[in-house]
Amino acid sequence: MKRKIADTGLLLVALVWGTTFVIVQNAVAFLPPFAFNSIRFFLAAIILGGWIVFAAPDKKQFLKSKRIWHKGISLGFWLYLGYGFQTVGLVYTTSSKTAFITGLSVVVVPLMAVFLLKQRLNLSSAISVIMAVAGLYLLTGGSGLAMNKGDFFVLLCAFSFGMHIVMTAKFASGAPVLWLTLIQLATVSFLSMITSLSIENWKPAFKWDIMLQKEVITALVVTAIFATALAFLAQTYFQGYTTPARVALIFALEPVFGALTAYIWANETLGAKGITGCILILSGMIAAEFPFAKFLKKRKTKEWVNS
Repeated sequence: MKRKIADTGLLLVALVWGTTFVIVQNAVAFLPPFAFNSIRFFLAAIILGGWIVFAAPDKKQFLKSKRIWHKGISLGFWLYLGYGFQTVGLVYTTSSKTAFITGLSVVVVPLMAVFLLKQRLNLSSAISVIMAVAGLYLLTGGSGLAMNKGDFFVLLCAFSFGMHIVMTAKFASGAPVLWLTLIQLATVSFLSMITSLSIENWKPAFKWDIMLQKEVITALVVTAIFATALAFLAQTYFQGYTTPARVALIFALEPVFGALTAYIWANETLGAKGITGCILILSGMIAAEFPFAKFLKKRKTKEWVNS
């Protein structure tokens, strides 16, 4: 029962994340990417921090454990890289392509789990990688090295998110979820602020005529509350009741939600080659969890018995 509840919660997280690609893309037309992420995650941390102050059962637990700082900052670092690369990528590529390339994190999770969680690499993982790479080739142009700058940034984002999923599986079990999530969000905000001050023109973030733009306000409210504070709290909590590969499979629906949103709100179309690439990527995500080895073994056994 707990696994079913966890799966449902993670599915809702994927739905929320899938609908934010277009919203964020509209916002970064006014705000630099890292400045936007800094404000987004700062607001999310404030919201979650307020919840902890008024509702957390054991506020002293945070001060007692140094390990929770290490875990939270580590998760926050990979989250910072993931959202940083993704938000920058949205400046140079479409939201629908961003959604599917981000979804490649599902494919890299089993590979990372081999090295970090000492899990065995199976036939399903190998097949999923082949399908996903073929899909990425078609989605980004299908002509050799036609991947544009935005696509490349989003590909780096996929690897970062894959790392975050694996590390969350490693750290989330038995950890105080509220504190772990809060430290993650604060880390992303801080690192994004430092990056923005170092490489971006951050001054638009202090101009009211920009901050009061409908696109900016909508994006900050939706992403800070629903796609960040609530979503990462849910992910950190529910991952304690399921496996990294299962989480990755559920998150495979995120690009589907993203593409549908991009089509409805932004009228984005991918073309026949792009759609084929998306189907291959999505199939690769699903293949990552399909038990090919067991299926072939069972079929071979059945053929032997019949003979």
